[in-house]
Amino acid sequence: MGSLTVSPPVALAPLAGITDLPFRQLVSSFGAGWVVSEMVASQEMVQAKPGVRERAELGFDQSGTSVQIAGREGKWMAEAARMIEANGAALIDINMGCPAKKVTNGYSGSALLKTPDHALSLIEAVVQAVDIPVTLKTRLGWDHDFLNAADVAKRAEDAGIQLVTIHGRTRCQFYKGSADWAAIRAIKEAVSIPVIANGDIVDATTAKEALIQSGADGVMIGRGAQGKPWMIAQVAAELFGTPAPELPKGKELIAMVCDHYEAMLRFYGEELGGKVSRKHLGWYMDDANTSPALRKAILTSRSSKEVLRMLPDALTYETEVAA
Repeated sequence: MGSLTVSPPVALAPLAGITDLPFRQLVSSFGAGWVVSEMVASQEMVQAKPGVRERAELGFDQSGTSVQIAGREGKWMAEAARMIEANGAALIDINMGCPAKKVTNGYSGSALLKTPDHALSLIEAVVQAVDIPVTLKTRLGWDHDFLNAADVAKRAEDAGIQLVTIHGRTRCQFYKGSADWAAIRAIKEAVSIPVIANGDIVDATTAKEALIQSGADGVMIGRGAQGKPWMIAQVAAELFGTPAPELPKGKELIAMVCDHYEAMLRFYGEELGGKVSRKHLGWYMDDANTSPALRKAILTSRSSKEVLRMLPDALTYETEVAA
């Protein structure tokens, strides 16, 4: 992408409330092509609304970092892009795929697929505001009667977008049904920039099939990395021959989870960090087959010391049962 090369072409997708700084850093530590922040509302970021800039924090000076912005006005998106670039981010991603009603009702996210001329004006505003590469994430279209992603992608390429990620669903599908990877091929054939396939890709098997059906250059994984921060690197190793990550087990897994938990406490503060961490701890305990009673005790505890005391038992429960 311009003067920037990211490798391997396997990325962590932006997930609201999940891909915060602590999780992105953990995923990056295993070896990801690049990671993308939670979606950041452009105007709120510029106006320094509480919590918004924190979502964009990525360790800006690190390589392979992208901050995703959303909005409906070019001036705010351009200004947010300039701020992000000034902080040292490597990439900026424009969100035209979020299906949430609170986003689309504000004429942002995937609602922009209904107004491609306006969408193009936002893309042009961001691209012209910065020198770093700008990418685009969108869907196949608003609904199955309005599948215009190929046209939007081509116009975006002409405006300076250097990579496009396509979620293989329409906005009106939200996350129902199955992602149509084959439909992404039309976008790949319409542009010369890299195309990344997204949607229902959770492991190397689904990633390989998505690449075959779509003809895409790479994949973006979201839910498949929940509780498995090594999944991005694992898929990259199996599909693109990069070094395989060492999967943490036993004491190494316990140490990783405890470090992730403490990183969330530092980032958000003790009270909020304790709440935010629950979803991540829950996913880790899903894989460990933690007993229901111990799981409940950890997820309802308000004491970080107690959580840290209980986690080793929770994460070794599977081994004890097997023995």
